[in-house]
Amino acid sequence: MKVLVAAATEAEIKPLLNWLADTQVPGVEVLITGIGMAATAYSLGRRFADNRPEIAIQVGIAGSFRHERPLGEVALVAREVFGDLGAEDHGRFTDLFGIGLWQHDMHPFTHHHLINPLTLFPESLQQLPQVTGVTVNTVSGETATIAQLEQLYQPDLESMEGAAFHYACLMDDIPFLQLRAVSNYVEVRDKRKWNIPLAVKELNEKLRELIIELTA
Repeated sequence: MKVLVAAATEAEIKPLLNWLADTQVPGVEVLITGIGMAATAYSLGRRFADNRPEIAIQVGIAGSFRHERPLGEVALVAREVFGDLGAEDHGRFTDLFGIGLWQHDMHPFTHHHLINPLTLFPESLQQLPQVTGVTVNTVSGETATIAQLEQLYQPDLESMEGAAFHYACLMDDIPFLQLRAVSNYVEVRDKRKWNIPLAVKELNEKLRELIIELTA
């Protein structure tokens, strides 16, 4: 199977890169897209046009809105939403659906979500929690912003790339998976509480297990 692994930064998948260099797994390509929605969309658009994969896998760390989820937990993002694409109007945020520039039934959206249409996931992922992701241009660190996102979208995880990845794959009809590991909680910013090394470790262990299954 022709597998594309996409990540915003090399640091998030460094253990995987080391493993691939040692094992020479056939059919697996890695794309470092850069951080954020614009970089992700551009990088994926170029790659899909030139070299279409059989499945695309986006991986990375993420913040969790749910404090009951332990740091390091790996989740399968089943639904994504653009969290800050819209307009401010008299102190309130309204997304593009709310102001009528997008329609809820407009491809590739289901209501305001970008939903992974896969119904049968690889065995290595079947025990993972399936969650909703929200994608933002600015990582949330203020109480009002966090409350707004939770009220509007009830997200589980926050990233800066996930919705762009879902959008690109849905538009090009490419099967896809998005895996995220919890590195921190979405709260008033305090990096002393983060555990990025643990999240990277757990993410790459699950990713390696998935790639072995897909390429067997």
